[in-house]
Amino acid sequence: MPHPSGRINVTRPIGRLAIAVAGALLATGLTASSASAEGPEQIVNGTFDDGHAPWWGTANITLDSSSGQLCTDVPGGTVNPWDVIIGQDNVPLVSGETYAYSFFATATPAKVARALIQLPVDPWTQYLSANPEVSVSGNQYTYTFTSPVDLPNAQVAFQIGGSADPWRLCLDNVSLTGGAVQEPYEPDTGPRVRVNQVGYLPKGPKNATLVTEATAALPWRLKDSRGKVVASGRTAPRGVDASSGQNVHSLDFGRYTKAGTGYTIVADGETSHPFDIGEGFWEKLRIDALKFYYTQRSGIEILDSLRPGYGRPAGHVGVAPNQGDTNVPCQPGVCDYTLDVSGGWYDAGDHGKYVVNGGISVHQLMSEYERSREPRTLRDGTLGIPESRNRVPDILDEARWEQEFLLSMQVPAGKPLAGMAHHKIHDQTWTGLPLMPHLDDRLRELHPPSTAATLNLAATAAQAARVFKPYDRAFAARNLAAAKTAWAAAKAHPAVIADPADGNGGGTYSDPDVSDEFYWAAAELYITTGDREFKNFVLASPHHRADIWRERGFDWGNTAQLGRIALATRPNDLPDRHRVRASVVQGAEKYLATQKAHPYGIPYAPSDNVYDWGSNNLIINNLVVVATAYDLTGKKRYLDGVLQGMDYIFGRNALNQSYVTGYGEVASKNQHSRWYARQLNPDLPNPPVGTLSGGPNSLIQDPVAQQKLQGCAPQFCYLDDIESWSTNELTINWNAPLAWISAFIADQGKG
Repeated sequence: MPHPSGRINVTRPIGRLAIAVAGALLATGLTASSASAEGPEQIVNGTFDDGHAPWWGTANITLDSSSGQLCTDVPGGTVNPWDVIIGQDNVPLVSGETYAYSFFATATPAKVARALIQLPVDPWTQYLSANPEVSVSGNQYTYTFTSPVDLPNAQVAFQIGGSADPWRLCLDNVSLTGGAVQEPYEPDTGPRVRVNQVGYLPKGPKNATLVTEATAALPWRLKDSRGKVVASGRTAPRGVDASSGQNVHSLDFGRYTKAGTGYTIVADGETSHPFDIGEGFWEKLRIDALKFYYTQRSGIEILDSLRPGYGRPAGHVGVAPNQGDTNVPCQPGVCDYTLDVSGGWYDAGDHGKYVVNGGISVHQLMSEYERSREPRTLRDGTLGIPESRNRVPDILDEARWEQEFLLSMQVPAGKPLAGMAHHKIHDQTWTGLPLMPHLDDRLRELHPPSTAATLNLAATAAQAARVFKPYDRAFAARNLAAAKTAWAAAKAHPAVIADPADGNGGGTYSDPDVSDEFYWAAAELYITTGDREFKNFVLASPHHRADIWRERGFDWGNTAQLGRIALATRPNDLPDRHRVRASVVQGAEKYLATQKAHPYGIPYAPSDNVYDWGSNNLIINNLVVVATAYDLTGKKRYLDGVLQGMDYIFGRNALNQSYVTGYGEVASKNQHSRWYARQLNPDLPNPPVGTLSGGPNSLIQDPVAQQKLQGCAPQFCYLDDIESWSTNELTINWNAPLAWISAFIADQGKG
């Protein structure tokens, strides 16, 4: 039985957009609904009082209804949920009708099952999808959903495969009736006092936000872990915040500087989540955010001894059922060769690898190393990876794992478009989740080269040439040669754009304007070589003097900012370098002004009030600009701006939620991933500590977000749900700025 098509990423302009599976709407979740159902029963023989016809099962199970329940022994050793299914066909749905779907289930031992109501043929569009945690004692599960289609033959399915060990499932009282009432989704936002749940530097800014109906100032009190009041003051009313729809007050307790743990703020009868005042958490996050990359690696066994709970076999090395990345063909008609493109990092929650997203990610890791004031904190042995103790800083070893992959994507000499880089490599068709990398059985394909990918390779290889030179002169020389070859190929083919419709099996990352990538690549080549060609290109580029500081921030598709920052911070002989440095400070001032005007202190306020896919990463990238201004000027207001901006990421937001796994009282833990998938399979882990969620996305492209979040104010367009790939994905390019900014703050030392 084929499985749902899974996540479908496509293109710009707003982040990593997606084509939602046509009209698909998912259930409201795993909480029971009190909706009353009045319509006729749509399930035939859901009580199993007379056998189990017309229910069916896949060939690897035997259905048994002799006990008055429908039971089956589920075999172990299957890979995917859809490898074992119990189902019923020809269930009618009426467009616009709201249904109550319920069933009783037991599992021995306890397991997560998938309960679906879907189209019975490809693309298997899901109108309801739930992931109940079925217990040994059993529970009644009830969901509501509204059908977007008239369909006489929908399929009810329980997908129960994917377990290493055998287990037993029993079902009873399966019911589907119309006339239900859809209950609105209301997130649990906790106390109305929003704080940075991780902590504040002793001598840094300390701000919080109070959600209240009051319009006049209110008293607040800061309490230590013993409940003693150590500071107090009055709030500053800010009115209604457009990004949340909330009436809010700000409060400032920056004058209090004593380090400690378990502080809380009390205001308007509410007590905040606890937080610390100190410094050590930034050093910890610097390391955790970088450790994320080891468990994202493709082509190598992840050792449980290095990452307890995350060990797994090597993915995509050609060991069955993998077809592997060691001898990958092109899509039909694209090329007549194969490439070994093993290694690198899996891009996000899927198994795809993309040059343009890998480019900005590896660049920011190498840039973190280049700007560090405390290189010893990034020294060899700090990350606990297989290359530790090789006399190369671990952060560079990790970056090299991706850079080697980027080099392997270059079209060989003598072939059409030689020197360009293939845009991406991923499965021929989408896979579902959960799915461990080594169990992916799909054909992998190289996709056509693109100018954007080629320029990403040129930029990162030029940077790698100078960064790795002290440690491996041969690798540095190899990178410089690849960078120059890629530059020449991009100039010869300046407008080869990735197909925005090429989104089956992986994201498209299509970028119609590559002038910014040309600027970035020329800047990196000039910094590394000093050659006149690159200097002249930089000076002639329209991006060199333009205001490139987008209100939305920079990302994989907007990279001129990377070139500008590199030119401002890395030694070079550009004649107007003073102006370049001043322009970065101007960009920082722009983001500080946005932050000052924002009731939640966020340096991100799109004028259309639409939050982008990956808004958290854009916010942090804006803070990278502010941090760079601090490096250039030493003015404390830029450091304070960075610290205040990170408060949003760690809980000073409308949802009262930290977006970094393992950091904060209430933190994201169910990011979209095929192997960090504990929400779907208790045998698998949650994402590693220090993993950033993409965060609120106004466009809510995935079905579960569309069902729950219609009409959401921007800050509320988020679900910590593994199925919400448009709001809760993890990616290599989102953790890169988190690592960069954490290192920046950790480098500041005390206060």
